[in-house]
Amino acid sequence: MAQGTYASVNGIDLYYEILGADLPGPPLIMLHGGAYTFHLSFDSLLPALAAERKVIGVELQGHGHTADVDRPFSIRQCAVDVIALLDQLGIEQAGFFGYSLGGLVSTEVAVLAPDRVGRLVLAAAHFGPTRSKGYYPEITALELTSPRMPTEEESMAMQRAYEDVAPNPEDFFPSIQKIQPAVHDFEGWPDDQLARLTMPVLIILGDTDFVRLEHAVEMKQLLPNAQLAILPGTKHLQVIRPDLVLPMVSAFLRP
Repeated sequence: MAQGTYASVNGIDLYYEILGADLPGPPLIMLHGGAYTFHLSFDSLLPALAAERKVIGVELQGHGHTADVDRPFSIRQCAVDVIALLDQLGIEQAGFFGYSLGGLVSTEVAVLAPDRVGRLVLAAAHFGPTRSKGYYPEITALELTSPRMPTEEESMAMQRAYEDVAPNPEDFFPSIQKIQPAVHDFEGWPDDQLARLTMPVLIILGDTDFVRLEHAVEMKQLLPNAQLAILPGTKHLQVIRPDLVLPMVSAFLRP
């Protein structure tokens, strides 16, 4: 496992890890799902991805090693933090792989600084608005009986991963209460703004995802240079599955 470090950006100590540091070419920035850590999100993909390129895993405000601070949590602020990290590391352009919350943040980076994003993988993410367009209604209503929702075992895995590495392990539930409204109330981006994202984009969704399938088709059609994959028999929390995702992402990221 790579040794992680912190960057002081915008009033927080932002945790990141670098894998495959000696490999040439633009790095791949990997941004985890909400209430997830970098490793809980991506461990099944990391050996193969880091064998081909430098990978930088970032843990956003209130996630994993990055403690929450006394400031609001927003998609925009997380994206600004990531751009500040790119500046500190001297990275002019990188590929991005964002899962769920990380996909929202990756899209916001692309909107704010399109020249910094070479290729963009969006897994189990949406363009919003979350409540009226992006998610199925039972998700924002938190209907725990829905087959799309996390199981008790999946929820416990999130909590354990957080408590294992967080500076303040008792902050797991307060962090979720702060993060969840930022996603569920997210209003998304205007269509004309998204249409200006000309970099190659790979959209990956589960067929039993939080995200509406018809919305994924709209996402694909909005972007000038996008591909769409729907994974069969796959829930939101199962989208990062190496059997299907790794071959397509590896092929997509190769120049």
